[in-house]
Amino acid sequence: MTTTPLTATDFRHALGQFATGVTVITAPRAPGQAYGMTANSFTSVSLDPFLTLVCVDQRSHLLPLLKQSRFFGVNVLKEHQQAISVYFAQSEQTPEAEAKLGVRYRWTQAGIPLLEDTIAQIVCRVVANYIAGDHTIFLGEVQSADLFPGEPLLFFRSHYRQLAPPR
Repeated sequence: MTTTPLTATDFRHALGQFATGVTVITAPRAPGQAYGMTANSFTSVSLDPFLTLVCVDQRSHLLPLLKQSRFFGVNVLKEHQQAISVYFAQSEQTPEAEAKLGVRYRWTQAGIPLLEDTIAQIVCRVVANYIAGDHTIFLGEVQSADLFPGEPLLFFRSHYRQLAPPR
């Protein structure tokens, strides 16, 4: 059997077969200012202690913020928040664009920004980071988690999706 070498496109398509939730990872940028990055490369790691991980591209504006603040928020988006996901997938973010989208933050006592109107808000403390290829993997110990009603925004085969109603 002959096989052609795997390309980046092939690899991306193969990974697109795995449906994921959509999160926005948030960190403080300056006093009272937040920066966010859309991520579906977020997962649980351990129940004892409570650990998660997120992968951040080496070119992301979020990378130095996570290295500096050592805390981050994980905001699990609701099914109607596709525009927010698209916005936070961009590197350039402005207060004007956020206001137009209706983005609102809740700030924790530790100064971590969390997006309002999500189905989950999780605060993590960075306990380790590892360079892996063109990304850095951040391991976060969960400090708190708040859950809210709603259905998740999903991503599958390069498209946003919603859960189908139960039969």
